[in-house]
Amino acid sequence: MLINNFDPVAIEIFSLEIRWYSLAYIAGILLGWILAKKVFIQNADINKKFDDYISYLIIGLIIGGRIGYVLIYNFNFYINNLVDIFKIWEGGMSFHGGLIGIIIATAIFAKREKQNPFLYMDIVALVAPIGIFFGRISNFINSELYGKATNIPWSVIFTKVDNVPRHPSQIYEALLEGVVLFLLLIYFKNKFLSRPGLISGLFLVFYSIFRFFVEFYRVPDEQLGYIFLNFTMGQVISLIFMFSGLLLIYLKNEKR
Repeated sequence: MLINNFDPVAIEIFSLEIRWYSLAYIAGILLGWILAKKVFIQNADINKKFDDYISYLIIGLIIGGRIGYVLIYNFNFYINNLVDIFKIWEGGMSFHGGLIGIIIATAIFAKREKQNPFLYMDIVALVAPIGIFFGRISNFINSELYGKATNIPWSVIFTKVDNVPRHPSQIYEALLEGVVLFLLLIYFKNKFLSRPGLISGLFLVFYSIFRFFVEFYRVPDEQLGYIFLNFTMGQVISLIFMFSGLLLIYLKNEKR
C-alpha cells in the first residue's frame, strides 16, 4: 500500500505557482514535437510546416479540452459561474474535448495549406500517448480521477481525498493509454503511415478500449455518476470514439 500526499504545486516563486499539471502539458507537447520532427515525419514539406501547425494544435487542444469539460462534465456549475470557465489553472480539461479541438484545428490548418489533414493527425496520433502519459501522472500527483476502494497490494491512499485504499487508476491509464498505446502505434507505423487516416483510426480504437476498461476501476465524476447502464460518461464517449475509429479505418482502407 502506498500513501499519496504529493503537493500539486511543483514550483512556487513568491505568489506564482507552477503546477505539475501545467508542466505535464508542456513536457508532452515539447517531447511530442521533437519526436515528430526528428523521427516520424518523413515528408519534407510536412516537416517544414509542422512548426506552424503546432500553434494551431496547442490552441485547439486548450480550447477544445476546456469547452469539452465545461459542456460534458460540469455544465450546471459553469452555467452559473461563467467567469470560472476561464480559470484553466484550477483544472478541468476533457481529453475527448481536446481531441475534437485538435481535429478542428488540424482541418483549418490543412485547408489553409491545401493538404490532407490526416498527414498531420497521424503524426499527432503517434506522439499523443507521450502527452497522455504525463497527463495521467499529473492526475495521480493531484489526487484526481482516483480509483475505487480496494485491498490489492498496490492500492494507494490519497490523503487529500480520504484514508481509504484505492485503485491507482491514473497509473493504469498512464501505462495503457501512454506506454502500451505508444508501442502499439509504433508497431503499426511502417505498415499504415503511408496510408493517411489509418493511424488516426487505430489511435481512436485502442485509446477508447483502454479508457473504457480502466473506467470500471475509477470513481465516476461526482456531479455525473453513472449515466447509462452503469456506464460512466467517459465510457459512453469512448464507445462513440471507438466506433468512429473503426469507421475511419474502414473508409481509409486502400481497398475501399
